[in-house]
Amino acid sequence: MVSPVITGYYRYTDIFFEWHQALPDPDDRSPLKAALAQDAIVHPEHPLRREGVDGAELYMGTLQNFETRLLFSSAQVEYLRYWLHAMQLTKNLIPLPYSDCLLTESSLRHVSPVQFQTKEELRKALKQIEKNNRRLKGVDPTLNTRRDIFERVRSFWSRKQGVWCALDFEAWDRDHTLLTEFGWSIVRWEDEQQIEERGHLTVKEHKYYTNTFVPDNRERFSFGTSEEVSKTTFKQRIQTLVSELQTAGPLFLVFHDNSQDIKYLKSKNVEVQLPNMAFLLPDTLPQDGVFIIDTSDLFAALEGEGGGNRRSLDRVCRHLQIPTAYLHNAGNDAHYTLLALQSMASGDPIDMQREKRWPNRTGSTGVPNQPQTGAGIKVNFDADEGDEDFSDEEGPLGSTVDTNHITSSNGDADDEK
Repeated sequence: MVSPVITGYYRYTDIFFEWHQALPDPDDRSPLKAALAQDAIVHPEHPLRREGVDGAELYMGTLQNFETRLLFSSAQVEYLRYWLHAMQLTKNLIPLPYSDCLLTESSLRHVSPVQFQTKEELRKALKQIEKNNRRLKGVDPTLNTRRDIFERVRSFWSRKQGVWCALDFEAWDRDHTLLTEFGWSIVRWEDEQQIEERGHLTVKEHKYYTNTFVPDNRERFSFGTSEEVSKTTFKQRIQTLVSELQTAGPLFLVFHDNSQDIKYLKSKNVEVQLPNMAFLLPDTLPQDGVFIIDTSDLFAALEGEGGGNRRSLDRVCRHLQIPTAYLHNAGNDAHYTLLALQSMASGDPIDMQREKRWPNRTGSTGVPNQPQTGAGIKVNFDADEGDEDFSDEEGPLGSTVDTNHITSSNGDADDEK
C-alpha cells in the first residue's frame, strides 16, 4: 500500500484513548484498540513499523506555547485504518478522527521522529512529557528560546544536508588582536554518506608569542598535521574555506561561545565576508545562507539552564562523555565543538535526551529565594561536576596528558575554552 502524504499530526493521547470510543460500530472498536495497545505498537511486526527503524516510530512535537506532545502522523493514522480493513479486522473502513483533532504544521514549532523499543520506554516518555510540561510553566523565556533552537538543530541535522563547520581561533593571551591559530572541523553528506574534514593553521610570524595564562598547545593538534603559514596565507586560507563552504547549500557555522570567534572572523586579520549571517534558525531547513550555532547555548538548553551561566567546552565534553586532550589548540577545540554538537543533535528530543543522560537528576534547586529559571527541569550536577562561571580565559594551568590516549586533561582542574 502507498503511504499517503503527511498532512498533519494527531496527539498520541487522542488516538490512544479517544479514537476507538468514537467509532459508530462497536465491533470495530476492539481491533483498533488492540492495534494501538502499547505492547502492540512496539512489536517488530506491527503494521506501522518502518523498515530500517529500530523501534516503534512516533513523533515529538512542540506546540506554539512551547509544550511538547507525543504524536502520530496523519499518514500513520490513515495507513492503520486501511490496514485493519484490508486484513478484515474491521467490517468497515473506520472514519478518521475529528478534523479538529488534527494539528497542522503551522500549529507546531517543530516536529521530529522518536523511537521506542519497549512499552516501558513509551510509558516513561509519556509521564516525562506531562511532568516537563508542568515544570516549564513560567520559566525564563531564554530557556524556551534555547530549547526551541535545540530542537531545530536536531531536526536540521537529521536531514543530512548542508555543511556543518566548527571554527575556532586562538590568540596570544597578552594581546587578543594577535591571532596565533585557526582550526576547523567539517561534517557534510554525499549520497547519505557522512564526510568529515578538519585542519589546523598556525601563524609563522607569531610562533614565538607563547601564552602565559592559558595552556599553549599549538604544537599538539591531535587530528592531523598542523600547517604553519604566513599571516597573508592565513587570511586567504580562511576566506577561501568559508567562501567555498557556502556553495554546498546552507552553511551552519558552529562555535562554543561565538562572540569572540565571530569578532576574529570580521577583524582585519581575517576579514571573512558574511553579509547574510543569521543567528536565528528558520522554521524549516533552508536551501542556502549562513547560520550561527553555539554549543554553549545548546548545552544550556539540554541541562535546563535559563540564566546567564554557560559551561566551558571542557565541561560540556565531560558531561557528554566526550574524551578530550590538549584543549586550547584551535584544531582540537574545533573538533571537540563539532563532536559536542553531533552528540546533542543526533540524540533524542531534548527532554528524553536529558533524562537518559542524567536520570532522576532534575527538580527544584531547593535554595530559598533563588530564581527558579527552569529549575524544575534543570539537571542537578554534583559540586565537582559543575562549572559555575563561563569564561573564554583561564588561569595558569599545566597540561599533562598521556599522548597515547585521548583523555580529559588536568583531571578535575578547570580547562576552559
